[in-house]
Amino acid sequence: MLLPLLLAVLWGGAQDPRFQLKVQEWVSVQEGLCVVVSCSIESYPRRQWTDSTPAYGSWYKDQADTGVDLPVATNKPDQEVQTGAKGRFQLLGNLSRSCSLLIRDIRLEDHAAYFFRLERGPYVRYNFKEYKFFLEVTALTQKPEIYIPETLEPGRQVTLLCVFPGTSEECPSPTLSWRGAAFPSDGAGPRTSHFSALSLTPRPQDHDTELTCGADLSRKGVSTETTVRLNVAHAPRNLVISVSWSNVSAPEPQGNSSHLEAQKGQFLRLLCTAESVPLATLSWALGDRILSWAHPSGSRTLELVLPRVKAEDAGRYTCRAENRLGSESGSLDLSVQYAPENLRVMASQANRTVLESFGNCTSIPVLEGQSLRLLCVTHSNPPAQLSWTRAGQTLAPSQLSDPGLLELPQIQTEQEGEFTCWAQNPLGSQNLSLSLLVVYPPQLLGPSCSWEDGGLHCSCSSRAQPAPSLRWRLGEELLDGNLSNASVKVTSSSTGPWVNSSLSLGEGLSSSLRLSCEAQNVHGAQSATVLLQPDEKGLASTAFTSGVFLGLGLAALLLLCLLPVLLKALRKRGTQAGVPAPDPAPAPAPAPGETPRSRISRRSTILDYINVIPRAGPLAPKRKGKPRGPSQAPPPDAHTLEPRMNQKELHFVSHNCPGPKSAMQVPDSENHPEELHYAVLNFPDPRPRESQGPKDFHSEYAAVQFH
Repeated sequence: MLLPLLLAVLWGGAQDPRFQLKVQEWVSVQEGLCVVVSCSIESYPRRQWTDSTPAYGSWYKDQADTGVDLPVATNKPDQEVQTGAKGRFQLLGNLSRSCSLLIRDIRLEDHAAYFFRLERGPYVRYNFKEYKFFLEVTALTQKPEIYIPETLEPGRQVTLLCVFPGTSEECPSPTLSWRGAAFPSDGAGPRTSHFSALSLTPRPQDHDTELTCGADLSRKGVSTETTVRLNVAHAPRNLVISVSWSNVSAPEPQGNSSHLEAQKGQFLRLLCTAESVPLATLSWALGDRILSWAHPSGSRTLELVLPRVKAEDAGRYTCRAENRLGSESGSLDLSVQYAPENLRVMASQANRTVLESFGNCTSIPVLEGQSLRLLCVTHSNPPAQLSWTRAGQTLAPSQLSDPGLLELPQIQTEQEGEFTCWAQNPLGSQNLSLSLLVVYPPQLLGPSCSWEDGGLHCSCSSRAQPAPSLRWRLGEELLDGNLSNASVKVTSSSTGPWVNSSLSLGEGLSSSLRLSCEAQNVHGAQSATVLLQPDEKGLASTAFTSGVFLGLGLAALLLLCLLPVLLKALRKRGTQAGVPAPDPAPAPAPAPGETPRSRISRRSTILDYINVIPRAGPLAPKRKGKPRGPSQAPPPDAHTLEPRMNQKELHFVSHNCPGPKSAMQVPDSENHPEELHYAVLNFPDPRPRESQGPKDFHSEYAAVQFH
């Protein structure tokens, strides 16, 4: 209500209460549109006019002189109007009550204030300047409105509407027209109306094309239009996978490449986008395993984040977009690169097919003579180069196609030591060392026995890996470890793979005493036995001593008796085995002044060493019954003492020779035909005992040495 008063003050003039007018005081309209300004005459004096007196009304721009200036609209005949207003401004009503004004095709120059003038008879001639209205003309922003479904189904006809809002019946209708690629150019021509309908059958290729409805508002080309994009339903398409290497960088499309390399521990973000109507369900999968998925929620992108890439993240990643009309997918092969890791060695021994896995600084025991295969295995990308070294020297691979394989066909003790496998690629290297420990069963040296100071003294040694346990067996009694009492003393010691043990026995030894030395470890066992035969009095000590003295006295006679037998046996054995018989040598004579006892105490006489060597086969004596053929195996003897132990037993053999018999004799062969063996009695050159070492030991015989 303040605005009319303000305008009345600004425009000035005295108000005649007899003349009253009601008009819209402020009218705002956009350029090119049409407006009706409501106006009604409330009262004016009934003076000098009758009902038949015509009433004339005119609208003028403010500040116009009604006596000189032309109105913009009037109903007075033969009254001219302003040129720019002609045909656009029109006075509505019969002026009995209405003074409304219609303005078409509004222009920017129409922006002004307007007042109404009434003329009826000679008295009523009044300018209603106190009842002006102001016309505000603004830029054209109003557009036609298009009514279209949110989603168009391909092949299904639909009707679209274009409506230009805000027009009244008094205002002329704009000219509406359609244009777009979704229909032929002659499919919808221009139409002068407040709305326009368009029938359309969309095609899949019409998706995202433009459709425009234009409105022409004036003869001067003032027009406006509205454009929409057709949303035609279709299956997912244009799927794109993008990659980002940090959490803040923009993802970059992968393009046509389907291979991606990433280093272990690196940040990786994968984004998948696809076009579809309606929106598709997106999912990420690694192989056949679904990693993430999202329902349609207005976003066309699905993200997959790997904050620290691991080796097991490698594989084919597939993004799939699917809606009710179809699906589309895209794949990316991720290769994770990393330095060699999880290095280990797989080993198989001998003919085993089962592989054992070994880590760093592991010791592998291998039985001497067996084969060993070492296979070096690691995880790396790109694949690592494998090699084996020993003592700083690179070993030649067993197979060029597999440099990680090392084959040792026959392990020897010299091959003990450290073997190292190396794995290297451009990202780093790793190595693993193994210690090869060659193990073997016991090798027995001895026993060696001598009669000194009224007792029997024996020594026995054994070498093995791991070091063996060495023990004595006296008859059925087992002497294990160090022992000392009135009649027996056992002392043992060890150095590396060698174990030594000595046994001392006092007087009063039992008849037919059996003494054995046994060595054993986890890989086998070996034993050797000394059999002491009694003399005619049944005393082992006397028999032992008497045998030595008789040997001294009858050495020459015994040698003469044995020479033919030895020569015949050696020739026969040489013929069978291809080994020539040794030449006989006479025994040296005793030195002057020496007694038999003094000869025993010496260590360098002809009788220092008497080796009785059992052979693999017996002589073929005459036996009752069917004679044994040469192909028959020999009868069981004392060579095998127990399972997994090699037993060696000495047998003293009597020969039919004239003269007195030795006290150390075995029963007649006729009484014990199964124990009849032949033997070679060797008289080696005199040599000190200290000169003999383990190399003089032969595993196929045992020596009984009398000193």
